[in-house]
Amino acid sequence: MSAAFLILDDNDVFAGTLARSLTRRGFRATVAHSGEEALAAARKESFDYATIDLQLEKDSGLQWVSPLRQALPDARLLVLTGYASIATTVQAIKSGADNYLSKPANVDSILSALAHGDARDEAADIAPPADEAAPLSLERLEWEHIQRVLAEHEGNISSTARALNMHRRTLQRKLSKRPVAK
Repeated sequence: MSAAFLILDDNDVFAGTLARSLTRRGFRATVAHSGEEALAAARKESFDYATIDLQLEKDSGLQWVSPLRQALPDARLLVLTGYASIATTVQAIKSGADNYLSKPANVDSILSALAHGDARDEAADIAPPADEAAPLSLERLEWEHIQRVLAEHEGNISSTARALNMHRRTLQRKLSKRPVAK
């Protein structure tokens, strides 16, 4: 019997491509374009693996990690995002995700992230001691702060802009840019 794979992503092209790639590798892939759709599928069928896109059209994928973890206690959950930040990574792991991966991601990197140990365990192995850590650039610190405040406001751009004392359009421009490496 092949392993079942749930894909929660509102991008039709990415979700379809991933589903076809997984099917070619012997998985049974189910695509859900909303959190409600994914949760309904998880209640009907047991999945071994699930990917959850962080930026869904109507809401944040983070809010679906915990309900999906409850519906699929034995599944490996992977959060995918094009805008990785420390704040969202921590929030995803605390909510029940097993790992976190930045886009662009192909089927090999997704399967590798799902197969390896929990991000909780790997973080301890990867993180350098505090005295050896290189300081982050000002741009990266700003990006991390914006992501943390955005997570605190559950992805609401307007309330995040107010909290940051920033014009909404300025915040949207900053969010549309790729984060700097460090």
